[in-house]
Parts: sequence; structure tokens; C-alpha cells
Amino acid sequence: MNFSKVTYTEQSKDLIKNIKNNFFIIKLFDNVPRNKALDIIRYNKNMKEIIKISINDYKEYSEKYSSIEIEIIPVKNMYGMFINYNKEDEKYYHIYFNNNTEEINRNYLNENEQVEKIKVIIDHQVESFHYLFHYCKCVESINFTKFCRNNINNMGGMFNECSSLKAVNLSNFKTNNVILMDYMFRGCSLLKELNFSSFNTENVINMGFMFWRCSSLKELNLSNFNTNNVNFMHGMFNRCLSLEKLNISNFNTAQVTDIGFMFNECSSLKVLNVPPKFDINSLRDASSICSGCSDEIEKIIIDAFNKVD
Repeated sequence: MNFSKVTYTEQSKDLIKNIKNNFFIIKLFDNVPRNKALDIIRYNKNMKEIIKISINDYKEYSEKYSSIEIEIIPVKNMYGMFINYNKEDEKYYHIYFNNNTEEINRNYLNENEQVEKIKVIIDHQVESFHYLFHYCKCVESINFTKFCRNNINNMGGMFNECSSLKAVNLSNFKTNNVILMDYMFRGCSLLKELNFSSFNTENVINMGFMFWRCSSLKELNLSNFNTNNVNFMHGMFNRCLSLEKLNISNFNTAQVTDIGFMFNECSSLKVLNVPPKFDINSLRDASSICSGCSDEIEKIIIDAFNKVD
């Protein structure tokens, strides 16, 4: 458990002191999964007395103040940025090449540099991942190994034009407070699959161009997406040339004002699950959102659109 990179508020100092000074709890959380460790504390009265903190206090601390950790595998012998951050936030990004012992004060790779793995720790002060990996063409794999904070509010352009990216692990993402997801995976032309089962999109207002030119994706299941507040979906799946199956069956498009070119040139699309009513109050011609699709897919979209009262 790494406390060295966190700045604490006055209210949390006593709690942090109890945790930092207690050898037992530190060893416990280092050696067993977090959820299991929390259960051990929850049901052990003696341990609670020793630690002198409540389970809810620890959960609140963990979600608010913990770091997000990312493991990046770069493309070998390629020069370029592997992560982006604003200059004022530089001090909140802690970067290690190949190990956890020496912090590196840069966010780019030199050509022919022998770096097989990069670890990035991001402190709790960072609240936006806007263009975090924007044009990071030297990145092959991204794994968010730790993501227990809910304070990230912007993921717009997060992986924009990561044209070498082959794998990204989203399984433990916390997106409860995210408002923007536009351009999030735009131009990720080598990604073949994405798992959004952990995503909470109830506060998102913009999904425009989210998967534009994800030309290797074959299937997308977005049935768990809550789009009640989304108002922009322009070009959302535009030029997903390999996409064969797409499930948007639970989409609510009542608030959407721009859905143009949503499925444009999805020429491989064979299975499309759309909402019972494709309510696009500003759209007069449904065919404008599915140019380049097969006749069967175009019929599905137009039929759903025509069911709107």
C-alpha cells in the first residue's frame, strides 16, 4: 500500500495516521485482495479495535484518495509519447520503466530504448483523463491495474488515435461521474475487442465519434449503456469497417440532437440490436445515419425510426 504519493486533507489525517502506523493492516492489504481484507476487518472485532478505524472510513478513504495505476506496454523501438498530461499536473504523475524503484521524469520514449513495461501512478488530484493517451502511437497495450476512484469526470479523446493499440483493459473502470466520452477510441484501428461491462454512463452527455475508425472491431455490446442524458452521437460508429455485431438495444435517444453518420460505412454490420423506438427528434431522414450499410441494416434502422410517435 503506497501512501507516499498522496496529499491528505485535515479531516483525513487521523485516519491516515492510524493506517500508516499500523503494521498489521499494511501487511494485510499487501498480501490479500482488497475486498477480502475488508471482509476480514469487518467481521473481526479484535482487529477493528486494534486498527481503530471503521470499515466505512476505510472505504471512503480508499475511493477518494487512492492512486490509479496503469501498466503500459510500448511498441519496441518506436519514438513517441506514451502518456499525456498538463504541465501543471505533471507532479501528480509518477512513472517507472521496467521496475518500481526509480521514478522517471518524462512521458516519452526514445527510439531503440529498452523499455518493455511502463508503470504510471496517478494521484487523486487528477480529475480529468481528457486526451490522456492522445496520439500515443507507441503504445501497444494499456492495463488499468488499479482504478477505485470515482472522481474522474472527463474521458473525451482518452485513447484518441492510438493507432498501435491492440489491447486495453477496461474491466475495473469507474465512470460514475464521467460527462464526456467523445472521441474516446477514435482511430484505434488495431483494437479487435472492448469490454464495457463495468461502465456506468448515466451522466455522459457526449458520445460523438466515440468509435470512429475503429476499423478492426468486430463486435460491440453496449446494452448496459445508459444514454438518458446523451445529446450528441454524431459519427459514433462511423467507419467501423469490420463491425459485424452491435447491440445498442437499451439506448435512449430522446435527448439526442445530432445523430448524423452514426453508422456511416459500417459495411460489415450483420446484426444490429436497436431500441424499440429510435427517437431522434431532430432527424428528418433516417437514411443519413446509415450510409454505406447493407440494405438489411438500413431497413432495421429506418423501421425503428418510423415507429416513433
